[in-house]
Amino acid sequence: MNLVNYIKDSFEELRNKVSWISWEEAQKSTVVVAIFTIIFALAVFAVDKFFQTGLTEYFKLF
Repeated sequence: MNLVNYIKDSFEELRNKVSWISWEEAQKSTVVVAIFTIIFALAVFAVDKFFQTGLTEYFKLF
């Protein structure tokens, strides 16, 4: 029975004691995270391409 009470209490706490951000704020935060994720992915891609090209040219010397 302790597990059942624990689960019930957990849901009760999530409903009544946790302060959630508004839907609009959640949407704005999601957009900001998505934009920075794309920017970071493009930066990593650029650095990877730079090193790939540099190493390819380096190994062509041998």
